[in-house]
Amino acid sequence: MNSDILLILMIGLIAFNFLFSTVLDFLNDSNWNDSIPESVKDFYSKEAYVKAKNYAKEKGRIGLISSILSFCITLLMLYLYGFGWLSYEISMQFPGMIHSDFSFQFIHTGLFFLLLFVVSDIISLPFTCYNTFVIEEKYGFNKTTVKTFVLDKIKGYILTLILGGGVLAGVLYVFNLLSEGFWLWIWVGLSGLMLFINMFYADLIVPIFNKLSPLEEGSLREKIEAYTTKVGYALKNIYIIDGSKRSTKANAFFSGLGPRKTIALYDTLIEKHGEEELVAVLAHEVGHFKKKHILTSMILTILQLGLMCFLLEICIKNPIVSQAMGGDGVVFHLGILAFSILFSPVGTLIGMVMNMLSRKNEYEADDYAKSTYDGKALQLALKKLSVDSLSNLYPHPWYVFMHYSHPPLLKRLEALNK
Repeated sequence: MNSDILLILMIGLIAFNFLFSTVLDFLNDSNWNDSIPESVKDFYSKEAYVKAKNYAKEKGRIGLISSILSFCITLLMLYLYGFGWLSYEISMQFPGMIHSDFSFQFIHTGLFFLLLFVVSDIISLPFTCYNTFVIEEKYGFNKTTVKTFVLDKIKGYILTLILGGGVLAGVLYVFNLLSEGFWLWIWVGLSGLMLFINMFYADLIVPIFNKLSPLEEGSLREKIEAYTTKVGYALKNIYIIDGSKRSTKANAFFSGLGPRKTIALYDTLIEKHGEEELVAVLAHEVGHFKKKHILTSMILTILQLGLMCFLLEICIKNPIVSQAMGGDGVVFHLGILAFSILFSPVGTLIGMVMNMLSRKNEYEADDYAKSTYDGKALQLALKKLSVDSLSNLYPHPWYVFMHYSHPPLLKRLEALNK
């Protein structure tokens, strides 16, 4: 296969991905049913249901415009060898440096990806602002101020520079050190980083953007601790996170491994749900741990990461791949960029399998919460969460199959009622 054929293949993959995702989005947006299901009639008024439908359609329209723009720019960059041109222009800014040196490669690759990141962020910024300050504001979700939005952007850039720069330096170092089999060491390093972030996410990453406060002594804390003690689930910390500074939508997350397991409940979740519902939501998450879902997902993610690293080495070392992007010979960053396109069919298939497994796990975690705590309280929490977020009660089956990591609400309620 020569570079021209490979370029055509990459353009074809991007076009197929765009058309496929656009058709799926259209099917999903067109699948709304005018009737409100009996199981949620007490929660969804006709007005709220119409509001949810309009909310989904407005978000879909702005998402489609953004996708079309991104697709056209990527297509032009590939067809006109724009990525190769950008790489060449950056390299010409350092005429005194030896191109085989690690320092040059780090600067060259770092600037290449930084420029792509900044330009991409600038292009997406109007859509992000419209989504946050117009659509989310219109439907009563947005609590983000301009100051918070700007600070989030700045913090995100700094975090990207630190983490991205560190990962890039490590990968490039191994790439230069080993002529064969460097994928194995990259796999080990990235897997270790993933485990580290998972372990200390609540301690290191979350406080950069949000305030975590320990859940005060009281009835809710006593119920949570009583439940976790009953089922033998050691919980290190219970936090309240100030999610209301950005949105009215309710959420919760769990992080950590082993003795560092942590739960963070959004203040909006506590505000809108009763204590029995909150403990039921916690019981669902404990179910994931007890059923080994977290461990299984982590192992599968590490195996997937290994496959990606193996294929990445093949991609980077093949000069035809870089030439298809407009480069000359083996160019590290062009190889990574081409890999992200060529890997997309494999990534889609893996994503489908992972989503199927995830939906199965959600049913099992729901059942665990039902058997160890209160299925009715969990149903009530799920209904409120769905109404609160204006979610689609009738997602298209194919859209669910491709994108949903959780079963649709009506399917979960049906399973809980069995």
